[in-house]
Amino acid sequence: MKLIKNIQSIAKEVLQQEAEALHNLVGMIGDEFENCVYAILNSGGRVVISGIGKSAIVGQKIVATLNSTGTPALFMHAGDAIHGDLGMIQDNDVVIVISKSGDTPEIKVLVPLLKRIGVTMIAMVSNRDSYLGRSCSHILHAFAPTEADTMNLAPTTSTSVAMALGDALAICLLEARGFTYDDFAKYHPGGSLGKRLYLKVCDIYPNNALPVVAEKATLQEVILEITSKRLGATAVKKESGKMAGIITDGDLRRMLNQHAGDSILDLKACDIMTTSPICVSPEEYAVRALEIMQLKSITQVVVVEDDVILGFVHLHDLLREGLV
Repeated sequence: MKLIKNIQSIAKEVLQQEAEALHNLVGMIGDEFENCVYAILNSGGRVVISGIGKSAIVGQKIVATLNSTGTPALFMHAGDAIHGDLGMIQDNDVVIVISKSGDTPEIKVLVPLLKRIGVTMIAMVSNRDSYLGRSCSHILHAFAPTEADTMNLAPTTSTSVAMALGDALAICLLEARGFTYDDFAKYHPGGSLGKRLYLKVCDIYPNNALPVVAEKATLQEVILEITSKRLGATAVKKESGKMAGIITDGDLRRMLNQHAGDSILDLKACDIMTTSPICVSPEEYAVRALEIMQLKSITQVVVVEDDVILGFVHLHDLLREGLV
């Protein structure tokens, strides 16, 4: 195998060149970009993205991002458009055509057909003076002066710029539509990401035992409750049934250290408990419960509603759900 000199230097140069292109893109965002956002918002239709080659792959990714963030979108390959796929376009759709040069033969065939349909057209193009740039109502200027390879041939910098510009467009539309956390969860129900978005505490705690003792419970009763329910803790309730505190196995160890050599048989739950435990609502997202445990360096939280003890969520539950 031939050894290549300066591999690390080459990699750093590629990343630096693409980073500079993205940085330059920031300065190009202005009214032109904003007009593209409003064209989509005011259309009442979908976004149809078209391209060929690497631009087609970029277009498919942008379509996926738009769909997952509340903007209905679909992909139409520029080469397939003239063989029937133009039928997917509706009158109020906005068509975004992606092409670095804006002068490829397939694009020159596609553009007049789109004009005949009469849809709003946006060019995502590096060369704004190209055939595509001159033919569209709006331009997303994905300017990439050179590619990252020494021959300036392989779509690298240009695809990175187009991808990033598509992300910017999708997020602007997300904000404009008032897309919420719950909306995002609705479109991402699968896998660990989906669980982070929709799984709530109330989906978990009913599967656990509920360790709870009265304030006047003896030390023996406390230990038996913690041991039998296997959550490493027990809640403590008042006579009214409301939350009084919590006793963890750590509290028991600290109590033994504090009372070394003393009689502990007369101790009650109220003498050992922590009176201000970390609690969560049953409607809290499970990922938020995880964040609280990590922040407080604890392994369980009490689920409480209106001071009534409902249950526990343990770190092991969140591990089992794949949230960690």
